Amino acid sequence: MMTYQPYEAYKNNSVNTASPGELTLMLYNGCLKFLKQAKKGLDESNFEWKNVNIQKAQNIINELMITLDQQTEIGKQMLPLYDYINQALIEANIKNDAEKLKEAYSLVQEFRDTWKEVLKQTRQQKYGDGARV
Repeated sequence: MMTYQPYEAYKNNSVNTASPGELTLMLYNGCLKFLKQAKKGLDESNFEWKNVNIQKAQNIINELMITLDQQTEIGKQMLPLYDYINQALIEANIKNDAEKLKEAYSLVQEFRDTWKEVLKQTRQQKYGDGARV
């Protein structure tokens, strides 16, 4: 018998009904969460936990890379930045380098905050101050 998990149902529904912009925001937030967990693993010398979470963060960065629209100027500019983050994560993982992990976190956080602002402005433009004529 399967147990009903309200949180899992909510999470699945959130992902299934999210706009592409909201999904991107979720990816950034998930990446930051995994980077925090990796830092905790590094701080506690739990290298397996650090490794697992860095790999999860790398999977998200890779997803962001492959979904970029390379036909746009912003897509062409973002790809090397995502690649840089990915390389920093590889180095952080191999060398247990807290500074590289922090650098990657900082960059992802900056992208997330910028993306959040873009979504906010897009919503304001779309919905404005109510029904404008």
